[in-house]
Amino acid sequence: MEKKITVALLAGGTSSERDVSLSGGEQVYQALDKEKYSVSRYDPKTDIARLVADAPEIDVALIILHGTHGEDGSVQGLLDLLHIPYQCSGILGSAVAINKLSSKFLYEQQNIPTPAFMSIHKNEAVDADTCIHRIGLPMVVKPVCGGSSIGMTVVRAKKDLISALENAFSYDETVLLEAYIKGTEITGAVIGNKNPEALPIIEIVPKNTHAFFDYQAKYTAGETEEICPARISDQLTRRAQKLAKQSHDALFCKGYSRTDMLVNGNDIYVLETNTIPGMTACSLLPLAAEKAGMNFSQLIDRLIELALDAQ
Repeated sequence: MEKKITVALLAGGTSSERDVSLSGGEQVYQALDKEKYSVSRYDPKTDIARLVADAPEIDVALIILHGTHGEDGSVQGLLDLLHIPYQCSGILGSAVAINKLSSKFLYEQQNIPTPAFMSIHKNEAVDADTCIHRIGLPMVVKPVCGGSSIGMTVVRAKKDLISALENAFSYDETVLLEAYIKGTEITGAVIGNKNPEALPIIEIVPKNTHAFFDYQAKYTAGETEEICPARISDQLTRRAQKLAKQSHDALFCKGYSRTDMLVNGNDIYVLETNTIPGMTACSLLPLAAEKAGMNFSQLIDRLIELALDAQ
């Protein structure tokens, strides 16, 4: 009998997205083929010492963590020191992609279209008129680091800007102000180490009760319709897939990623790139993979293969 691959499954952590991580980790655990894998589970909030002690016996890690101390390169650096391969981007790509401001700079450098933006630091004086003059209304206010739309607000009136900033600052020291673009929200995943392939594009349609694709819309069943393939032209589909691959490369990503975009007429704008896309029942990457012919278990097999091949 072939020796089982020993997998360290990391989920939980200490970020504001802990619950999402735990949910995704549980579903990944259930989908892992126990005939092929010997799985040990670790929550970085409590189990770092045990992970370090077990490292010599671990063949590969699946990082199902989101936000700081999980998706930002810190856990990736620890695993590098322990010589444990993992399925996602390394220190550089993780740190760059989780920071929406650094991502914006790199998108612009690579001529990847992205909405106009500015940033504000926590102790910086805020002039609402200057912000509105530069960005316009409506505008999107969100923490520079983090995900799942936590701390994010669509500001439609000057009087609401300060409270939106306070909300975002409760999650981060730096806040991004971004031009609001009305359009069709889509997302495009890529997978692979060398010459990664683009998966089918997904169209995201939250219910009208949501001002945008917020936390509840993302993780509450039935609150959002995910349409795959997206109802956009073949030409726009090809361009979106190309932008997903360009964004992956621009941010030094590895293994896989998922890039969120907006379609406005014939224009596509890149919003952000996720280096560890969600793996819950409501998540978008598993849907795109399924449309490409990979069920959930096969997707996880593929991610483990990519991690081992990248050694």
